[in-house]
Amino acid sequence: MTTLMVTYLNAEGATFDREYYLSTHAPLVRSAWSEFGLQSAEVLFPSSDPQPFACVAILRFSDQASINMALSSAKAAEVIGDVKNFTNIAPSIFCADD
Repeated sequence: MTTLMVTYLNAEGATFDREYYLSTHAPLVRSAWSEFGLQSAEVLFPSSDPQPFACVAILRFSDQASINMALSSAKAAEVIGDVKNFTNIAPSIFCADD
């Protein structure tokens, strides 16, 4: 299994709409990338104390090839294009072998 991590770094002036993320963006990701082997998705929000991240998404795929297919698919443009609807933070995306 391989994990795709998407993080949103907190900074002064950063905005993040959790409700939109959970009700619209997360289902969009699942719908768009399930056909490419997305097996599970976990979303973590910080506690109320100041934290370095506004959100961390943990997306688990069967292998790196599946992640590569998802990120290079036409549906990736839709997923990435939706980011502006819930945050002004540029996401950081990286992979981790499990």
